[in-house]
Amino acid sequence: MKELEQWRVLVQELQREQTQQCVLADDTSRITCKNQQVHQFIGISTFSEYTVVPEDKVTKIHPDAPLDKVCLLGCGVSTGYGAAVNTANVESGSTCAVFGLGAVGLAAVMGCKAACATRIIAVDINPDKFEIAKTFGATEFVNPKDHNKPIQEVLRELTNGGVDFAIECVGNVGVMVEELSLSPLDILLGRALKGTYFGGKCHDCPRTIFPVFRVV
Repeated sequence: MKELEQWRVLVQELQREQTQQCVLADDTSRITCKNQQVHQFIGISTFSEYTVVPEDKVTKIHPDAPLDKVCLLGCGVSTGYGAAVNTANVESGSTCAVFGLGAVGLAAVMGCKAACATRIIAVDINPDKFEIAKTFGATEFVNPKDHNKPIQEVLRELTNGGVDFAIECVGNVGVMVEELSLSPLDILLGRALKGTYFGGKCHDCPRTIFPVFRVV
């Protein structure tokens, strides 16, 4: 039994490494474009209409299951919502900034609202997203294109010193470096950077999502 457990752990570690490299078990993906291999994000690549994935990344659903409800079980909602309530542990009365108003960002906005944040500043270069963000709980909106200074300076002026929690949901390395960078003084004063994977508590995904959306 001990050898079996060691083997299981080894397989899981190998799968984790391959997932991070965006390939399948044979170190390749099943998707190509113009004879070039396209890597499968987290081993899935859900932007494809058809794909090949490991069997442990597939969940069978009932044919009659409403897709507008089932989609909530995808990583977008749990990642954004969990980033706010699990990883960042947004506090009541705090001021938050959410960068990017895609599915993950809107879920993060909703998580900030659920945590009773007082100010939720939505940041995006597409103003068409601001109205829907408002329905999810955003209280203010900032379009970086409307300003001729770095967005962190804009937010610092807007909040008289800076936000309590900043959640990056764009997925752009440049944005992460620019908007979420910390100085040594920030660290000494207790600031911290955290990353999250599926919202911080993968095993608690049903517990995190179901009470919020009442999906049955």
